[in-house]
Amino acid sequence: MQQRINNPAVVLPESLKPAQALVKAAKDAGVPESTLDLVHLRASQVNGCGFCVDGGARQMRKAGETEERLFAVAAWRDAPYFTDAERAALALAESVTRIADSSDPVPDAVWDEAARHYDERGLAALVLMISVTNLFNRFNVATRQVAGKGW
Repeated sequence: MQQRINNPAVVLPESLKPAQALVKAAKDAGVPESTLDLVHLRASQVNGCGFCVDGGARQMRKAGETEERLFAVAAWRDAPYFTDAERAALALAESVTRIADSSDPVPDAVWDEAARHYDERGLAALVLMISVTNLFNRFNVATRQVAGKGW
């Protein structure tokens, strides 16, 4: 695969600071950073963003994430490595990422399960992180950013 253009956030650097501020706001809201990293990785997998899957997994590994959990994110429903709260966040990440795939894209059952584990601030942080991830996935997929080039 060959990159079409540089990442839009690099071409238009003034766009990067607001996006980074959104990520910082999500990370400052009290949800464990490892959970936010998991939803980032899962949304990136769903979107086929090799750049973010590669970079996200590498970043998580540096932060101490286990290989078992990294390898199992795509099959989180069937893997024993995730807490109930993380499972709720991963289900929310999939629903929010796949909004065009269903007439009820974020079912009440998914939302209610997430709300059992996270307060309003935590839910806001999760939705924000998932949404920003989807933004960056779209930048990277559309312009064919190559995995392994680093963040």
